[in-house]
Amino acid sequence: MTQQTTPATGGTVKRAVVTGASSGIGAATVRSLVADGWQVAALARRAERLDALAQELGDAVEPIATDITDETSTQAAVDTILAGGPVTALVNCAGGAIGKDPVATASIDDWRAMYELNVLGTLRMTQKLLPALKESSGTVLVISSTAGIEPYEGGAGYCASKFAERVMARVLRLEMIGEPIRVVDISPGMVHTDEFSMHRFHGDAAKAAAVYAGVPDPLKAEDIAECVRWALDQPDTVDIDSIVVRPRAEGSYTKVYRK
Repeated sequence: MTQQTTPATGGTVKRAVVTGASSGIGAATVRSLVADGWQVAALARRAERLDALAQELGDAVEPIATDITDETSTQAAVDTILAGGPVTALVNCAGGAIGKDPVATASIDDWRAMYELNVLGTLRMTQKLLPALKESSGTVLVISSTAGIEPYEGGAGYCASKFAERVMARVLRLEMIGEPIRVVDISPGMVHTDEFSMHRFHGDAAKAAAVYAGVPDPLKAEDIAECVRWALDQPDTVDIDSIVVRPRAEGSYTKVYRK
């Protein structure tokens, strides 16, 4: 990874922007990058969660309350980020699933919300920071999902949004050939976090727990954060185009070993 030199100290600064930083994979990514010497602008809607993360990790974290589905909020965040100096990585972590209904009865509002967050939010952040990332020989990294690789019943809305997000990353990779920038897609399978399935099933704890029932050792948020850290840590001439990562017990969404 190409690093920026700070004239005052002669040292180097690796500075990342992480969206969805208030919980799950996003928060784990912030912790992993800080431990690896990064400065991190941590973005999410829940300011109190970001403040707690900053208190935990210290001055390496700049909490910026942001709703990436809102143009005004996102632009204000980007203005703050760029005022703070060069950016060497954007980690698009914000995202989520809402509902698991069949196509015939699915909520259009749920689909719209997933597209706004998973697709347009990622697009918005990427567009706004791309010029700065080019200047630093930086990296655009997208946390998509294996749902963007293999569709499954009840997942049409989420799968469609993640297919779109993955295609966006792939097309950007092609469009950036010859430019000093890397584009990385990481597609996690089953990751057990506190909020993903709870959010999907609108707070139904029983349905959320059933997703992971009997599965030995589903992935943790920290596993995906390590993939992020490793991909970013490669020389800036090495582009990790795609990482697909699942727990050993999951061969596909429909082929999962349960005790």
